[in-house]
Amino acid sequence: MSKSGHRAINYSASPLLASKTPVWRSKFIVALLALAFAGLGARAAYVQVFGNEFFQRQGEVRFARTLELPANRGRVLDRNGLILASSVVAQSIWAIPEDVDKSDPKLKDLAKLLEMPLKDLRKKLANEDKTFVWVKRQVDEPVAKEIAALGIKGIYQRREYKRQYPEGEAAAHVVGFTNVEDRGQEGVELAFNSQLAGKAGSRRVIKDRLGRVIEDVRDVIPPVDGPDLQLSIDSKVQFFAYEKLREAVKENKAKAGSVIVLDAQTGEVLALANFPSYNPNKRVNLSGEQLRNRVLTDSFEPGSTMKPFIAALALEKGMVRPTTQIQTAPGRITIGGSTISDAHPHEVLTVNEIIQKSSNVGTVKMAMQMHPREMWETYAQAGFGQKPQVPFPGAVSGRLRPYKTWRPIEQATMSYGYGLSASLFQLAQAYTIFARNGELIPVSMLKTETPATGVRVFSEKNAVAVRKMLELATGPGGTAPKAQTMGYSVGGKTGTAHKQEGKGYSANKYRSWFVGIAPIEQPRIVVAVMIDEPSNGVYFGGLVAAPVFSETVQQTLRILGVQPDMNVKPQIVTEVVEESF
Repeated sequence: MSKSGHRAINYSASPLLASKTPVWRSKFIVALLALAFAGLGARAAYVQVFGNEFFQRQGEVRFARTLELPANRGRVLDRNGLILASSVVAQSIWAIPEDVDKSDPKLKDLAKLLEMPLKDLRKKLANEDKTFVWVKRQVDEPVAKEIAALGIKGIYQRREYKRQYPEGEAAAHVVGFTNVEDRGQEGVELAFNSQLAGKAGSRRVIKDRLGRVIEDVRDVIPPVDGPDLQLSIDSKVQFFAYEKLREAVKENKAKAGSVIVLDAQTGEVLALANFPSYNPNKRVNLSGEQLRNRVLTDSFEPGSTMKPFIAALALEKGMVRPTTQIQTAPGRITIGGSTISDAHPHEVLTVNEIIQKSSNVGTVKMAMQMHPREMWETYAQAGFGQKPQVPFPGAVSGRLRPYKTWRPIEQATMSYGYGLSASLFQLAQAYTIFARNGELIPVSMLKTETPATGVRVFSEKNAVAVRKMLELATGPGGTAPKAQTMGYSVGGKTGTAHKQEGKGYSANKYRSWFVGIAPIEQPRIVVAVMIDEPSNGVYFGGLVAAPVFSETVQQTLRILGVQPDMNVKPQIVTEVVEESF
């Protein structure tokens, strides 16, 4: 022991300590440490300097998110400001599957609130590799509050907007609907989607792994809400027309039906309805039959509704006057080996009576004195064979073949509506020619305050003369006395046609329609009605479609504040003249 009291260390006593360590080993270890630090320095330089942009992007991908701030979709209003479509707040439920406890008994309550089987809910949450999954989109606010109250870990909510349609199935084919992404799918919602949608805003944020926002990384871009859209539709007229159409389809055991009401002064569509329809608020198991807007998408041979155009053209050319007599006996005429007949044979009929009684023979005799080009030009000027100028999806142009290809028998049949096709929309617009004293007016789905400017097709004198013929058709001895309306004078034309099947015509399937004008002296509206395949024993347009016209006209004119122009009640009709078709 040393004098200081400490024990001296004897290195030679330990073989390990006594052994001599090679100098190269210590240098090697120092070199390895230096190399490691150099590598870390190089990596730090790459991350911080040379590869900085790449790592910044990767960080943003994992934690930075651009949140879309949805714009509130514009409302769809009727002409009086009543709501046809609007957006309400609806929460969408989403989850982080890996954070959800699959054994949580509250999942059963969640499934019940979401109205889905528990097994379907578990299936959505089964993939734990996903950090995001939609559970259900756009649930009602009360349900969302109950879900939040459950406090299930890993279940979250996102605020969205859901469309509501107060008029339901009555206005479904006009308004249409949107999908869960708030994009228009049918009707006005589709036709004016870009206008109604507005412009979404955005918010750039940093989120943690639980989806919670930590901080904003740039200024918020606020959304621009879509403007409201005011239609020409009158919701009261729309509802009433739909109800009467539905009753007629069911009463006649028909396949379907359509109705359209036009304002003869402004060209506005006051009502457009189809049956069968659908509820745009609950779109489950929808079929093509329900979704089809038949007023615009279905074309058919217009039959006897074309006869007034032939009469007007004959008047325009100076071939006849309303009182000119034409021999129609023996009730049939043969052209090119084919025989055309009247439903009931007549003898001498005036032009007025030819339209009143819907004589094929009388109409054909006038038509065959015309050049095919003159008929074709008149039909084309009336809008047949041309797509309607309305921003509606699916509108058809119908068919009007070039006159140079017409054979004599085809010219004859086209005079009473066979060999061409048109939609109910086109037919209603064409009759504005008679309502507007010879002018075809454009039709609008949007509200307008000014009278429409039309394109002249016939002179005022001849258009008024044909209008008087249409009035005779709805009176005693006409084909549509059931079109008469309490307190208002009316005029119009029936149509009944065999349905086409393949290359021929069905023997027992018909389309029946009526298109007319009211009041006669100062027309305010044009109403067209079509009933597809009535099968309850009657099928003539005067019996099936004319009553819908009558009830719709009366209610519409009252809503519009049009004063009655008749002091007498319509004649009670027990017998209807069958039309030729």
